[in-house]
Amino acid sequence: MSQHSNIIAAELGLKPQQVNATITLLDEGATVPFISRYRKEMTGSLDEVQVAGIRDRFQQLRELDKRREAILKALTALDKLSPELEQQINAAATITEIEDLYLPYKPKRKTRASEARKKGLEPLALALLEQQVNPDTEATKFINAELGVSSTDDALAGARDIIAEIINEHVETRTTMREYFKQKATFKSTLVKGKEEEGNKYKDYFNWEEPLKSAPSHRVLAIRRGAQEGFLKLDIMPPEDGAITILERQFIKGKGAAAAQVKLAIADAYKRLLGPAMETEIRNAAKEHADEDAIRVFAENARQLLLAAPMGQKRVMAIDPGFRTGCKVVCLDEQGKLLENTTIYPHTGQGNVAKAAAALKDLCAKHNVEAIAIGNGTAGRETETFVRGLHLENVVVVMVNENGASIYSASDVAREEFPTQDITVRGAVSIGRRLMDPLAELVKIDPKSIGVGQYQHDVDQQKLQQSLDDTVMSCVNAVGVELNTASKQVLAYVSGLGPQLAQNIVSYRNEHGAFKNRESLKKVPRLGDKAFEQAAGFLRIRNAEHALDASGVHPERYQLVNKMARDLNCTVSQLMKDPELQQQIKPQQYVSDEIGLPTLNDILKELAKPGRDPREQFEAFAFTEGVNEIKDLKVGMKLPGIVTNITNFGVFVDIGVHQDGLVHTSQLADRFVANPNDVVKVSQRVEVTVTEVDEARKRISLSMRTGQAGAAKSKGSKTQGAAAQSTKSHTASEHRSTQAKGGSQQPSSRTASAKPQGKVNAKALPAKAAAAKAKTADGDLQMKLAALKDLFKK
Repeated sequence: MSQHSNIIAAELGLKPQQVNATITLLDEGATVPFISRYRKEMTGSLDEVQVAGIRDRFQQLRELDKRREAILKALTALDKLSPELEQQINAAATITEIEDLYLPYKPKRKTRASEARKKGLEPLALALLEQQVNPDTEATKFINAELGVSSTDDALAGARDIIAEIINEHVETRTTMREYFKQKATFKSTLVKGKEEEGNKYKDYFNWEEPLKSAPSHRVLAIRRGAQEGFLKLDIMPPEDGAITILERQFIKGKGAAAAQVKLAIADAYKRLLGPAMETEIRNAAKEHADEDAIRVFAENARQLLLAAPMGQKRVMAIDPGFRTGCKVVCLDEQGKLLENTTIYPHTGQGNVAKAAAALKDLCAKHNVEAIAIGNGTAGRETETFVRGLHLENVVVVMVNENGASIYSASDVAREEFPTQDITVRGAVSIGRRLMDPLAELVKIDPKSIGVGQYQHDVDQQKLQQSLDDTVMSCVNAVGVELNTASKQVLAYVSGLGPQLAQNIVSYRNEHGAFKNRESLKKVPRLGDKAFEQAAGFLRIRNAEHALDASGVHPERYQLVNKMARDLNCTVSQLMKDPELQQQIKPQQYVSDEIGLPTLNDILKELAKPGRDPREQFEAFAFTEGVNEIKDLKVGMKLPGIVTNITNFGVFVDIGVHQDGLVHTSQLADRFVANPNDVVKVSQRVEVTVTEVDEARKRISLSMRTGQAGAAKSKGSKTQGAAAQSTKSHTASEHRSTQAKGGSQQPSSRTASAKPQGKVNAKALPAKAAAAKAKTADGDLQMKLAALKDLFKK
């Protein structure tokens, strides 16, 4: 383990002892949240990201060891394992290095080289490689009609096949060529003939190329999707001449006839063996890198959504809006329990409007409703206008993002919770509970269905699931869980528990009543000491017998807090309620070999604010009245909005018109923005300016810049109008391709974005012609870039 610890420490910039301690804890069954929260002294206060990084890298190194061991056994069985080869394999740091070393000995199916070897041509191939013989003279020695070598040409062809395979399997050659591909490969897509109309959503990539090393992950995934769907052909290759030159430098020793034979073998090796092998590798590497980037974006967005501000325990009315089918209305108590449900029809005639108004007023009075949650789907804004028009006193009206509500309503979880209700009622309940506590409700839904991802159906699903599980667990444990009210879905994400123990806790709670203290958790079937250790600190019990059971102080530290209280001649309860007593605690007094200042400072924070919720305070939000549909938008409008999704190329914002607009990265701020997450978060309230509206294609372009470029378009500026045109093409294509497979649950808004650097194989228009065609030349890259440069100059 020490060797692996040193590797990981060097890669992550940590101390080996920190890595060693973390790996030991993980091997003992500790979870990432537990280690980062309650074992700070052992790890040197590593956070969750660092602990998870150690876990993932250590798992990779273990997989590497398994493959290394398997290859050593295979080589031993083949009697090919020399001391030198064994040393090289043991020193290899990656799977790729190990596989390269194994490749020459790996059992193969029939190849041209293997057939040539059967004909006894390997000595000729090795002689040609030395380039000290006359090819024709040497080849004559290997003519053998019985073996199928009837001429010198046959002999030389077979020898070249062997040389080609030797070149392909040469370890240093593969390493050099791999680096050449990384640095020089071009990411190129072309249209599959006859697919112009059917593949129109990928039209920006019908003839596109750019250096692979600078291709952004979202574009890699978009083009790969287009290729998988049969609309695009994708090639990832560097210049062939450069590759051949590299090989010739390695294998050509002179200018004679033998060298000419080796040159022929080199060209064949590259085109038939090495080039395709490297392209496959680089394709997989590009996909893996793009996956990691997309998964990171998805996980960060999911975290922000899960940790959105909760309204808290309020009596809530929730409405799932609809036109012809009516609005489904449910009333929930402070714990989210369904009290009553009905359907109203406020959008189907004046008589029904009056009945709907009376019904809502009666329900609000009957159940003392404090807030009304309205889903933001079809008829959402119309329903909001209707409800606000009722002027209900002391009732907050809030639009709620309903992405994934339909998934929940048809799920086994929803059927188990509401076996006698139809899916429309279940969906409305989910909308109401999201307002009360987004985290508690969203954990019931597959994170891939909550509308904050980018190409989530295209990335490695196992890695995506691991990342999302980590994210949900991190959020749940950061907030803490009320033991006596939490659902089994929430409890399942508590450190050390899981689905079965979560079910056991709920069953025990139903049978024996509410837990009075954390210690009684040990009575739950199959919940042993290890599970208790991992989970107890993250579980809260309101009004518990022991005051610390409502806090994030772990039970293993109760004795320490008791000592603090005794030293101050007070009880623990008094200590938790009195800031002056807390100020008298001197942490240094309680430092020991096991407990250091990091843990002591955490305890003091918990004493000051027991069970504190790290989420922000809830603030009601309202869209602009009278702006309910895309046709209501005008260029230059300044509108409030809510960030619904963050991607590498921009931010999607709900402005209340059933189509999310896009704020391209270049429009997020008056400065350069490399990462949109540095500027905004999911669920953040923002003010945007409408810069372009395409009602026919349902595209909305927005800006958050204060020096508003898009607003100038409404004043007739040709240059800025062209710049606005220049911001359409590729992000729109990427967003369209995302939606082609349901890559995002966002509304299908296609919006403007800045053209990424790349190369479209089209002739540049003259500058005057470009200015004259600013409104129509949407596909011309040169005009767009010129206009965009003018925009940034201003």
